[in-house]
Amino acid sequence: MSERLRRWRMMLGGQDADGTGVSLSGADARRDATLEALYDKEKDRRGGLGGSSPRVARWLGDIRGYFPSSVVQVMQRDAMERLGLRQLLLEPEMLESVQPDVHLVGTLLSLNRAIPERSRDTARAVVRKVVEDLEKRLAQPTRQAVGGALHRANRTNRPRHGDIDWNRTILANLKHYQPEQRTVVPERLVGFGRRLPSVSRQIVLCLDQSGSMAASVVYASVFGAVLASIRSLRTQVIAFDTAVADLTESVSDPVELLFGVQLGGGTDINAALAYCQNRIDAPRDTVLVLISDLFEGGDEKEMLQRAQALKADGVQVVCLLTLSDDGAPAYDHENAAALAALGIPAFACTPDRFPDLMAAAVQRQDVATWAAANDIPTAAAED
Repeated sequence: MSERLRRWRMMLGGQDADGTGVSLSGADARRDATLEALYDKEKDRRGGLGGSSPRVARWLGDIRGYFPSSVVQVMQRDAMERLGLRQLLLEPEMLESVQPDVHLVGTLLSLNRAIPERSRDTARAVVRKVVEDLEKRLAQPTRQAVGGALHRANRTNRPRHGDIDWNRTILANLKHYQPEQRTVVPERLVGFGRRLPSVSRQIVLCLDQSGSMAASVVYASVFGAVLASIRSLRTQVIAFDTAVADLTESVSDPVELLFGVQLGGGTDINAALAYCQNRIDAPRDTVLVLISDLFEGGDEKEMLQRAQALKADGVQVVCLLTLSDDGAPAYDHENAAALAALGIPAFACTPDRFPDLMAAAVQRQDVATWAAANDIPTAAAED
């Protein structure tokens, strides 16, 4: 059997019309059987793996042995959709078999209230593993970017000698270069403030907990915990559907915070912004990040008026249509364009870009300009 035919046979699935005339054996046959159980269109999709937890657990173990991690995650997601495995995830044996990832955590959160007591410890362990992995990846870049931005925002033109930022001082005084002395005579010193105020900025993460925002909620919870660990920030996490839940007390433990989220339900962005507005003490020192697809179920007109009022008060308002690696999201284009017309940029952001975004926002840079410089498309304002 040629390698090319073998590969075509694996891709086409061995149906009568695949045209290869090739049969498989050994590991290839077993790998093909795991794919057939999930993707064979001729079978009843809900019967492909049967209804028993042991059989599904074996299948989950098989795919982890036959395919790389990235493929396993896709197959697990497809199995939940095509084979109706969500309810089986309520069994501890099943949870021990799956490969944890952000999308699995989102599924568990959507099932939160239905998880039986015998499975709760296992579900928490799955969520904690994903959270810890994300923290290892994201915590240091976030602290470095945001901490540096806070110090830069606290620069002084009358620094002590040990606080002088020599690179920026030289750049600011190049016009005073003395050729005969081959040196710059600075007329203005640029430096870092020795100490930041106990609280320099207020960060409000306002999370849409509708079902489509699951991955964004997971990432935002991790970022919330990291931001809360920076002393010069006061970080609040507000989650909303048709009601508003203040999860700030749990912000230091993203696992607890996530289990305080109830994915699904409607969306009332206006009510969430009203809640945030009442808890902002120093508008010009506040960054409000609304993470939502903007499908408003409440009062759209009032929501836009409230967003405009927040911006007019000096709040740095940013709208993230998604905070995930999932690509371009579905979102309400009219509301996104209306926010853009108010000077509030709306765009999708990946987790790897979020630290730099927050650094730009903390320094009160133009976030739309930042997005353009990073090749991130933003929602266009209405004509």
